[in-house]
Amino acid sequence: MAGAVLADPAGESAADDIKDLQDVLVNTEGIEQFLHGLAVLAARIVNGGISCGITMRSNGRLVTVACSDPVAAQVDEVQYQLDDGPCLHAMRHGGTVGIDDTADMSRWPEFGMRAFSHGIRSCLAVPLNAAGRPAGALNLYARTVSAFGAKEAERAEKFAANASGAVLLAMRMASHAALIEQLRSSLTSRTVIDQALGIVMARERCNQGRAFEILRSASQNSNTKLRDIASAVITSVSGEPPQPPPAFEED
Repeated sequence: MAGAVLADPAGESAADDIKDLQDVLVNTEGIEQFLHGLAVLAARIVNGGISCGITMRSNGRLVTVACSDPVAAQVDEVQYQLDDGPCLHAMRHGGTVGIDDTADMSRWPEFGMRAFSHGIRSCLAVPLNAAGRPAGALNLYARTVSAFGAKEAERAEKFAANASGAVLLAMRMASHAALIEQLRSSLTSRTVIDQALGIVMARERCNQGRAFEILRSASQNSNTKLRDIASAVITSVSGEPPQPPPAFEED
């Protein structure tokens, strides 16, 4: 038909994948839930009935930040323990790598044997890139032999390319949230210790430096955290554990 526009199945598929990614991002309430949804989505998009784990490097260690089911996390952990396998190879060399049959022990024999013991027969690992360098990996596991042909590998690579930015952003947000929580905890501890110092100064009629030495000595002698010692001092005087200060409100 003149003027007709032919559909592009590959283009439609990629557009659908991006929409699914957006839906996961919009419809999840927290970072952990988002990453889990991403792993489940990857498993569904690449080849139904498979497992997916997402590996990232955190504080110098490899960790599975999300998985579609426990088996994926278990097989990921095997690779971390061995310091070898398709996931680590994909991260170190920046390319997609797979195993058609884990019963074939010619490559990564120890990993293949242990993956086989978990019921995994074939694997595919795709790097997740940041600024052109591998920062993690999308790990796919199937319970059938040769589950990842050229079509599945292409879908996995396209998904990884679309998901890389979202995964890295989620990890940075998680690190930022953890830092904020550490700062909040530190400020709370500082407040409790300052209150206890005031009590010790009044009791012992000493300056702040001497009061701190008294608290620190009690902490070391009892092998108890300084904040817990300070909390006990406040409780002994007030009859209740330390309470957070009331929120400041402007008139």
